[in-house]
Amino acid sequence: MAYHLEGRLLEVCNCRVLCPCWIGEDPDNGTCDTIIAWHFDKGKINGVDVAGTTIAAIAHVPGNILKGNWTAAIYLSDNVTPKQEEAILSVYTGKQGGPVADLVKLIGEVVSVEKVPITFDVQGGKGLLKIGSTGYAELEPYLGATGGKTTLSDTVFSTVPGAPVYVGKAPSYKSKSPKTGKTLDLKNHNALQSVFVFDA
Repeated sequence: MAYHLEGRLLEVCNCRVLCPCWIGEDPDNGTCDTIIAWHFDKGKINGVDVAGTTIAAIAHVPGNILKGNWTAAIYLSDNVTPKQEEAILSVYTGKQGGPVADLVKLIGEVVSVEKVPITFDVQGGKGLLKIGSTGYAELEPYLGATGGKTTLSDTVFSTVPGAPVYVGKAPSYKSKSPKTGKTLDLKNHNALQSVFVFDA
């Protein structure tokens, strides 16, 4: 087995709630600007333990998400060792195959890879994400009639293949990325959270 990864996803974008990309429709604004972060609570990649680390992407999607050609700036948490960095990037460049490779093939250009302080926190279904001085988002889920979190599953697109995702909104979403040339400061736009298990 090349990798086994268990963790949590936080995702925000400039689409309105709910993001149409997940059902294969065009983004609300014609293009999509997003932050996606995967935190590994447990996991090994070719024997390298990556528990407690995070990888995030600040990305620009030029049209329908399934057509790919994303531009992405990649960020690793600053607690990542050189061996962990090599292992994580081998998965997130598609070299190790599996569900992550199917996702990252949509990225057309990686403009940078940096290590920065990343705060990734989920408490009671609410989330907070900070990526250095570049990205910031607060997330809160929508709740169903019985108080459970509203979920999406079996969607045509997913940043956590095989896992249901909790539908939410971002009370605050800020991004200032010189690498992608995009600056955002939005309130109450799309947010998604999930728990994932990736195997390859």
